[in-house]
Amino acid sequence: MARLLVTGGAGFIGANFVHYWLGAHPGERLVVLDALTYSGNLANLQALLKRPELRVIHGTICDTALVQTLLREESIDTIVHFAAESHVDRSISGPEVFVQTNVVGTHSLLQAARRVWLEERTVRAHRFHHISTDEVFGSLEMDDAPFTETTRYAPNSPYAASKAASDHLVRAYQRTFGLCTTMSNCSNNYGPYQFPEKLIPLVIVNLLRGKPLPIYGDGLNVRDWLHVDDHCRGIEAILLRGIVGATYNLGGRSECNNLQLVTSLCGIADRLFREQPSLAADFPDCPASRGVATSSLISFVADRPGHDRRYATDCMLIEQQLGFQPRVSLASGLEQTFRWYLEHGPWWQAILDGRHPRQPPSVAAA
Repeated sequence: MARLLVTGGAGFIGANFVHYWLGAHPGERLVVLDALTYSGNLANLQALLKRPELRVIHGTICDTALVQTLLREESIDTIVHFAAESHVDRSISGPEVFVQTNVVGTHSLLQAARRVWLEERTVRAHRFHHISTDEVFGSLEMDDAPFTETTRYAPNSPYAASKAASDHLVRAYQRTFGLCTTMSNCSNNYGPYQFPEKLIPLVIVNLLRGKPLPIYGDGLNVRDWLHVDDHCRGIEAILLRGIVGATYNLGGRSECNNLQLVTSLCGIADRLFREQPSLAADFPDCPASRGVATSSLISFVADRPGHDRRYATDCMLIEQQLGFQPRVSLASGLEQTFRWYLEHGPWWQAILDGRHPRQPPSVAAA
């Protein structure tokens, strides 16, 4: 049975992975290490905090000594590395923290793993899985073929550059020192627990509150969308069957431009408010509560610097080699996600109010 250290396990994708893994692998030990910065939210794990097989540590991946201690005392044999600064806009206004967390932090983890797993040989077999992004490949033209695992790196934002650097470090530790690593480059994720600065939750929360729905530029920037549940299944496939040293693209095969995406969410809102008149009392500021189309809230804003035009991810390798395919279509995934935010108003309202929990008594501080 695996014993996992999940970095960034209180964040969006990390928390969904913790829920998924504990459900699919009952009894396996899982330790979460999270710095609990602005997007790390212990409410994402609230339903699991009393599970005996889960331990949550408040600490940073840059603390190499802490990571070494956890690897030793918990007999960790698998690191699943989600922890990262990931918001492109924030990387433009403050790139330093992205270099510190994404580059220095990843190197700290690799140092700890090399010391404990390779030099001390505390476990018989190990795996270091690094979660990266398709943004390291840069931008595609509309008629270009999707990114493959061999596409040349060409990051265009400080965020993407910091992830590219961390990818290279992981690869170097595998080739130079023999660390057993795998890596995945995923397309845009969406689903429950996503911090409401990213496009889909921002649109949902804003339209429910009657706030503008900002779209950069002309709204025709294209992304491939991957539901977070499918992402978790893909990581599981890599951990269980992936080839050491390999990199796998994880995509949803669901390309959509931003204007289409926002319009789709508005259509879901309009329909659900018609079907469930009681929603008007819960969200009186939403235009749909008055029978007004929520698309009236769409506003176009100045494009951000270096905005990549299109991402598309070819996930043929993981499909052929590991038998993984995404199951959640974009249409059904968007509706599931919209309903989740409708039903979890206190969760996102606490974030907007700055009240989300960071360190309850049940969490050890390092």
